[in-house]
Amino acid sequence: MCDFSHYGGPSEEWLALEKTLPTTTFDTSLPPSVLKRTVNGTREQASAEAMQTLGPQLQIQTFSIGTRDGAAIQARSYRPKSKPAADKLPVYLYFHGGGFIFGSLESEDATCAQIALRTGVVVLNVNYRHTPEHTYPIAWEDAQDAFAWLHQNIDKLGADPAKVVVGGVSAGGQLTASLVLDKHLDKSEVLKGLPEIAGQVLIIPCVASPDTYAEGPLKKMKSPEISSYVENEFAPILSKKTVEYFTSYLKTGIPELKDTKLNIVNASPEEVKGLPPTVFGIAGMDPLRDEALLYAKMLAEEASVPTEVRLFKGVPHGFRRFGKGLKAAAEWDKCVEEGIMWCLGKPAASGKFEVRVV
Repeated sequence: MCDFSHYGGPSEEWLALEKTLPTTTFDTSLPPSVLKRTVNGTREQASAEAMQTLGPQLQIQTFSIGTRDGAAIQARSYRPKSKPAADKLPVYLYFHGGGFIFGSLESEDATCAQIALRTGVVVLNVNYRHTPEHTYPIAWEDAQDAFAWLHQNIDKLGADPAKVVVGGVSAGGQLTASLVLDKHLDKSEVLKGLPEIAGQVLIIPCVASPDTYAEGPLKKMKSPEISSYVENEFAPILSKKTVEYFTSYLKTGIPELKDTKLNIVNASPEEVKGLPPTVFGIAGMDPLRDEALLYAKMLAEEASVPTEVRLFKGVPHGFRRFGKGLKAAAEWDKCVEEGIMWCLGKPAASGKFEVRVV
């Protein structure tokens, strides 16, 4: 039985920053369309300012990806101009966070540009469809369709099909983990026959449905009282109430415990054995902390999957938005950038569950 409560609690730096913030929560009393417009607008403005410096260093292309239901989603690639056009570069397929309601191509431009410049890879930023207009499982299907499109258009990207790393943040981490598991288990017709995935990077991911949490992750904890859902029920940024707000718009119903889209953490060691190298970035003050640690523990110890775990202690879910206001923001960036390169290096499994606290 597990107890990860020692990873909880706020840092002095977070407490000092928190005092300066007008709010640390989303105003869920607003209509979702208004809240979405407000959040996306703020993020897009910050990204646009950063792109004034980052953009000129990149070759940027925007694409339309046809989906299985006859719709289309947008994607954008970022390739460092410093790389010769003839070079076949690795790819980082990126899915943004935002509770399945927030996010756009523009809100992620700066994040993707920075990753491309610091790692020397092509980044493909996918704008999957969002709630409340598009409910479960549309975002998951869009992620799979984007992966298939990437391989069908690998030459347009100037990329190496054997060096595709998939990654995402929060909701995007769930899309990533599900895509990688479904590909591994050969559960999707869209993914059949495509090259193996070189690695996955899961940042503050959701890998369990709150509706079946008690029957899944909680059974592996020493007691409910020390679980991250109890400890961080009223955490800033992502409280239990905010989780419920986001998931209510997905309209998933009660999923099966072994559902590979919503309950990735409940896969068996036999099912995850052979997964590609996996990187976790996990926040200590996050309701989602324990499910990510449990999944990492199973991959590392029970399935011999090469696994690297970084624990951002003292900070809440989604803390990266505060940038230089937190030293942990730089650790987040390093986790992603170093994680991509670690996956591409084809690391060997250690067989040990080791958490690097940063």
